[in-house]
Amino acid sequence: MSSRSTHVTPEGPGSVSGAPNLPAGFTDTFTSRYIDTDGLRQHAVIGGEGQPLLLVHGWPENWYAWRLVMPVLAKDFEVIAVDQRGIGLSDKPQDGYDTGTLAGDLIALMDALGHERFAVVGHDTGFAISYALAADHPDRIDRVALAEIPGPPLASASPPLFVPAPLNAKLWHLFFNRVEKLPEQLVEGREDLFFGYEFAIQGGKLPADLIAFYVRLVSNPEALRGSFGWYRALDATLAQNEQRKTRRLKMPVLAIGGAASWGEHVGDAMKPLADDVQSVVISGAGHWVAEQAPEDMLAALTAFLAPYRDAAAHTLRPDAGAGPTPAYP
Repeated sequence: MSSRSTHVTPEGPGSVSGAPNLPAGFTDTFTSRYIDTDGLRQHAVIGGEGQPLLLVHGWPENWYAWRLVMPVLAKDFEVIAVDQRGIGLSDKPQDGYDTGTLAGDLIALMDALGHERFAVVGHDTGFAISYALAADHPDRIDRVALAEIPGPPLASASPPLFVPAPLNAKLWHLFFNRVEKLPEQLVEGREDLFFGYEFAIQGGKLPADLIAFYVRLVSNPEALRGSFGWYRALDATLAQNEQRKTRRLKMPVLAIGGAASWGEHVGDAMKPLADDVQSVVISGAGHWVAEQAPEDMLAALTAFLAPYRDAAAHTLRPDAGAGPTPAYP
């Protein structure tokens, strides 16, 4: 597998150096990097020491969605917050947005960084990608935390066409975003209206300046097209998930729901798909759990990841007699 880290420094508002309102000391720990993998340039924000922890954002955000939890996580882990294919500073090819391919992107990224086995946290579309990672590459994933959609997309579990109005308001974008070309024609120049509505309707509130930042990142034709890519590949993803559901996940799974959003539905959806499911509902949060309730999110993740962290700390290098080494074969 061909992959390498490029020496080009990521710049602009989608990078660490250009992102606004980062936590104090953030840039002392984290840097933006481009990683070239099989013709795809991926952007990741990386920092900290310890076992590798991959963070996969949702729509319509980028790595920045994790900024409030990253500094604490970096005390125990090497944190890798990636921009998905089509999002942020990562490349935006015309295709390859099914979750099988997106999961392959992240395997290539972690290969390039030298990580054979790792833990994953995914939110929203990142939930679906992280589920594909765990199902398709179970030997690579130690444990996975999945936040804030009611399970991976399944044709057999899809909502009916006609649903109550509040649910329709939350789900209509799934159908709209799949249409070719027309969404770009309708949204371009009105990104603040379209994405502003989506941020508001999914449960909980985010500050207006934060929403404006995310809107700015998708307010150009290439970024707008890339942001719809995951939805336009749903036919392939649905078919893949019908196969994945026949292979129950064996690694520990943490299902996270926001109390003002999907709540217990996240855990309920994962229990038929995995053998070891823990579930937590974050009070005071809607869909945007890592930004609306970062301390509660950190508490849930810290407890879930502790065995992964501690297993590495207690396994000594045979040649040195000290220092952490991965707890996998």
